[in-house]
Amino acid sequence: MREMGGDQVEEAVAGCVTALRPAVARDWTAVTAGRLDWNCHETAVHVADDLIAYAANLAGRAQDAYVPFELRLDDGTDNSGLLQVIETTGALLAATVRTTSRHVRAFHPYPFRSADRAGFAAMGIAEVLLHTHDMALGLGLAYRPSEELAESVLAWLFPHVQPGPAAWPTLLWATGRGELPGRAPVTDWRWSNNLVIPAERLDLVGIRPAEALDLRLGGDGGFEWIDGGPYKGTRDAAGFLLKAYEGGVHRPEFGVFTLVRRADGRAVGGIGFHSAPDEEGRVEIGYDLAEAARGNGYATEALRALADWALARDDVRSLFATVEPANTPSQAVVARAGFTKVSEDETGLAFALWTEQGA
Repeated sequence: MREMGGDQVEEAVAGCVTALRPAVARDWTAVTAGRLDWNCHETAVHVADDLIAYAANLAGRAQDAYVPFELRLDDGTDNSGLLQVIETTGALLAATVRTTSRHVRAFHPYPFRSADRAGFAAMGIAEVLLHTHDMALGLGLAYRPSEELAESVLAWLFPHVQPGPAAWPTLLWATGRGELPGRAPVTDWRWSNNLVIPAERLDLVGIRPAEALDLRLGGDGGFEWIDGGPYKGTRDAAGFLLKAYEGGVHRPEFGVFTLVRRADGRAVGGIGFHSAPDEEGRVEIGYDLAEAARGNGYATEALRALADWALARDDVRSLFATVEPANTPSQAVVARAGFTKVSEDETGLAFALWTEQGA
């Protein structure tokens, strides 16, 4: 799995400082940072401010807003001192990421109002890479981060962006900083942290492309599984997610979720959508559990939570699930979750659940 942690934060910050140090004697307030409205000094302060804000929210377990403080430089701080501030705030974010459990989530406004440690690391790295590019462009300095680091940012934060032939140009294009052959210019963009849907005893944790790749290749996706997990269906679903990502049609909110038991943080199964809703608002759901987790009502609980989330959206009118004729336990799961059998043939039984408008 492509890592996104403290080492990667430090790599990004070291690359930033190395790229900008040759220009420390210049007046950064007099140079615009690339296509931004800020000058290079303002941009550098912004980078440091973001790094410490991400560290603070993650360390403080902020849930509803950013921790209420802002970075302020001492009067007379020169550019060398400003680079030291970026190094220090980067080190603080790296340390926070390393010492925080993967199950912790803290506030970030976009798009689902929270991020985990990998998300905060990825956002910090994205800020460093992109704004170093902006400052280097303004100052006339050479800068290009490693392809692996840029690829990791895309795989963790831009699941809705089709990978390009090279990661760094794709990241610049996806954030409105460059052109990519065959793709329209980007004028409005956001990154995307993964969605988590709470159920009674479980959290449905959205799987990102980097985690899907690891699952498809036989890894654990970064999750701690109970014995026998992940089950084959989850690995297959991760492969479909990855194919959609590589094809540029993946919508992360309609992807695959790992079922994480809140009591001990262990993954027990997977659930997700086969695709985004069609033009009629129809979308199909599939799920599985590790054998050791069966018989506890987890599948019913997860299916109800996902169905409630989906049917509350304006773009979903009906949910479908197909169950093999011999799989009577799964038929009971969908029935308990409120689905109604709508058809039956030798390939399977089709069950459906509608909104009031879709019925």
